Amino acid sequence: MRPQFPTFTVKPTVLLKLFMIAGVTVAALTGCGRGPAPASSSAGPALQVKTARAILATEPRFESVAGTVHSLARAQVSTKITGRIAQAEFVLGQTIAVGEPLVMLAADELNARVDQAQAALDQAENDHTREATLLSRGAATTDSVRSLAERRRMAGAALAEAKAMLGYTRVTAPFNGVITRKFVNAGDLASAGTPLFELEGIDQLRAEVEVPESLATIALGASLTMLTGERRITGTLAEFSPASDPLSRTRLAKVSLPDNVSVHQGQFIRVFWPAGENALLTVPTNAIGTFGQMEQVFVVKDGKAVLRLVKTGLHDGSRVQILAGLDANETVILDAPASLHDGQAVTFQP
Repeated sequence: MRPQFPTFTVKPTVLLKLFMIAGVTVAALTGCGRGPAPASSSAGPALQVKTARAILATEPRFESVAGTVHSLARAQVSTKITGRIAQAEFVLGQTIAVGEPLVMLAADELNARVDQAQAALDQAENDHTREATLLSRGAATTDSVRSLAERRRMAGAALAEAKAMLGYTRVTAPFNGVITRKFVNAGDLASAGTPLFELEGIDQLRAEVEVPESLATIALGASLTMLTGERRITGTLAEFSPASDPLSRTRLAKVSLPDNVSVHQGQFIRVFWPAGENALLTVPTNAIGTFGQMEQVFVVKDGKAVLRLVKTGLHDGSRVQILAGLDANETVILDAPASLHDGQAVTFQP
């Protein structure tokens, strides 16, 4: 037997009221879902601000090239004869005067050769004198006197040669300078061409640099900035090779240093070589603000302050380089007030 459910009778007027209430509720809910979000307001009084322009300019660009300080006068001194070194008392770093003896070689055979040449010259002079006396008495011929005169001349030349060879046993400094390298000591055997020492002058210092062939050629006499330690100095280009080294692809340049600069031979030095131009966008330093670790500026656009995040580069005290975030000729706000916010209306101070 089926269960019996109670039945209800709804009057038409009541049903109409229920439909009206449901419609109002749905409309209210739908209206809440499509309503616009409240917009942010930039309301606030216009602030008076000081402004400046972002300036785009070009500046020379330089590339750092490593170099070494050398003297204009530099020599590696060798011996011209073979002999045992009897004396070599100089030391590294010692200041030497021109003509000062540094190395003495023992070569007894050269002393003997000088004695022989001197004896031959004495004999030739005596024979020539005797024959000339006989010629004056009519007891000799002119040809014999002429022959003895020629022999005397040859004996003199042989003596001069022997003395010159003996002089090679005494090696002296070719100019004023400082000993930079020493290759021998007393007791060593030196043969012809053996390096004995290196000497560098104490005046007219130069920076020698290997310049990459990709860098520009500049004229002799041009001024170049150099860095030695923490000190910047200015030198003059004295020599510049037009040919590149096939292995290193560099060209040798020599830059004269000022006389009063405190450097020494072999010291490392940097030379700043011209390498074209750079475009540089700058603004006054007081246009830059910070928010945490971010850098920012306010620019003026359509009478309002617009916040920009920027990336800065070089600082020179009064101006700062802008690497990103600004364009040339944009107007930036100086010393932005703490109350200034993005979108606020601004006016320019006179």
